[in-house]
Amino acid sequence: MMGGARTHDRGIRMRRVRLTLLSLMMATILQLSLETGLRAEPVKFQTDYSVRLIGIPVAYASFVSEVDGTSYKISGNLQTSAISDIILKTRGSVSVSGTQADDRLWASSFVVSYTSGKDAQKTEIEFREGNVKSSVNTPKRKASGAGWVPLSAGDMRSVLDPLSGLVFPGSSKVCPRSLPIFDGQSRVTLHLTPKGVRPFRTKGFSGDAIACSVRFEPKAGYRKGSSGIQYLTELKTMEIWFAKHEQGDLYAPVYAKVPTKIGQVIVAATRFGG
Repeated sequence: MMGGARTHDRGIRMRRVRLTLLSLMMATILQLSLETGLRAEPVKFQTDYSVRLIGIPVAYASFVSEVDGTSYKISGNLQTSAISDIILKTRGSVSVSGTQADDRLWASSFVVSYTSGKDAQKTEIEFREGNVKSSVNTPKRKASGAGWVPLSAGDMRSVLDPLSGLVFPGSSKVCPRSLPIFDGQSRVTLHLTPKGVRPFRTKGFSGDAIACSVRFEPKAGYRKGSSGIQYLTELKTMEIWFAKHEQGDLYAPVYAKVPTKIGQVIVAATRFGG
């Protein structure tokens, strides 16, 4: 039983790391999409990202964005590097679509799927005005043990998807703020606290970024006593940096530091605007 619990915790931890990385990358793409979407003509473009673990490149991502007025559709792919493939080959894809209204990004559909070794997972979420209309996991994720905290109907109201939830209007304060996130199984809150301003430079951008520390708070859809949940809850060194594009008047992530038990993961935009 103990071995099964540890395996389950590792699975939850890996899913959360993958969704965190994909979310940070895709949130930047959403910002760029909406910036370009201010133009009259529909547009389509590609952006790339890098992921490093203790300084070693472990994954690459490429995203294509299609924007028509206030509607957006973004498709992305993530794959591990050749070095990482030796240990565990992982391939993933993410897509999100929705509209911009009332200074918010309203996702209507969110889909993420990945294969990691022999394991495969797909999550599909439909939203309506911030509320979860439906959520399907394939294969179906099972509640684990007596300590499982079930989701209630209230847990899926007034929530953000893992991607659009990290993009903010330019007139708003980036942090402090709290983000109610639903990822298809769990309802969590990410609490952002100011850490100052940091210089950031990449292709298409050079300037200041707003640094925020991140505190993870589980609400529902998780198992009490999980070592993975406990680790994330006690983590005090996770950071996200947000940069602003004046033309699009939106803030989006350009850098993230996500400590794990095997080393620090760094997600950085290798192209931001331009």
